[in-house]
Amino acid sequence: MLECYALFNGATAILGILLSTTALSTSPLVRAVSIADWQPQMGDHLLVDTRENEGYLVHPNGDYLSFPVVTGKRRVVRYIGRTYDATTPARTWTMTSREIKWDRITFGPSGRFLRLSHQGEKTPYGFHEYAHEDEMFALAPRYGSMGCIIVRSTILDLIEKTFNLNEGALQVSTQYGIDPTLFVLH
Repeated sequence: MLECYALFNGATAILGILLSTTALSTSPLVRAVSIADWQPQMGDHLLVDTRENEGYLVHPNGDYLSFPVVTGKRRVVRYIGRTYDATTPARTWTMTSREIKWDRITFGPSGRFLRLSHQGEKTPYGFHEYAHEDEMFALAPRYGSMGCIIVRSTILDLIEKTFNLNEGALQVSTQYGIDPTLFVLH
């Protein structure tokens, strides 16, 4: 089954956060927080910029943690018998389940896969780690997945904690580009 291919639709960027008719509403991105100081909170959400390949965990008060991500290859690929555009699409999602996959190369040493759903339907997209993460994160630009969002193991740990704290329904938005002026403080 294809587990990684692309992610967005129907949202408006306001102060660096995607607001849609069904999904996210939050304060502006106010203050960057270090990974050492980050503590997941109820109401957090994830924002992914697929142009810059940066992810943001965002607290309701606007504090955020930024981290590098790897997104879809931005071209047509042939993968596990299917041909499709591996560009990670822009979309508003809900992270709805945690699964363990047998493929420890694609899904990293733990096999963790945090699945994304769209409009109540499970999709083949999600967040996961990768066995050779140093190689994957050395890509320039970081378009190397088959559409999913690859994060380092330490970031996946934080995302999983945030998902659990938010009772298995973490809001996620992906978009191509975030205007840097939308961040309140630089």
